[in-house]
Amino acid sequence: MSFLRNTLLASALLLAGAAHAGEVEMAHGTVHFSTPDNWLGIMETQGDPELRVFQVPDTSPTGSTALARVTITVKQVPDVGSFQGYVNAATAKAKGLTGYQPGGSPAPNASTYTAQENGAQFSYVERYWFREGHAIQLRCARPAQSQAGAAWKAAFDKGCDAIADRLK
Repeated sequence: MSFLRNTLLASALLLAGAAHAGEVEMAHGTVHFSTPDNWLGIMETQGDPELRVFQVPDTSPTGSTALARVTITVKQVPDVGSFQGYVNAATAKAKGLTGYQPGGSPAPNASTYTAQENGAQFSYVERYWFREGHAIQLRCARPAQSQAGAAWKAAFDKGCDAIADRLK
């Protein structure tokens, strides 16, 4: 099964118990951010790496076949060199996605790209920070085109940008 199908299945199984997002702490309180009230926490892991995944609801027909999501991953790294290795590995993984097409670099340690997920074109923004011995990755993935329209896309991007502002 593809990643998207697995993710959609996991989401369906978790939705009954999915929690609306809000204030979030990770890495024993060293990483803090908040999410819009309508985002749903659909996956969480503890340990190293620590991971949080949020579904950004898309009530249009696109939302039934494409999962818009925001993922924050925190991994312990001993130094800046290890942080750069983490970023390089994540970048290599992204380049391996079907249909990968690079976009721009909106900021230092950030990249945009598009790729295919289950036949749909997705837009990705990845941002990275090194803080207090942790590599922090923010990955925002949404359908490149959604029937929800421009306002939904703008709200998705605004939510991602707000998290990025808190993670700086």
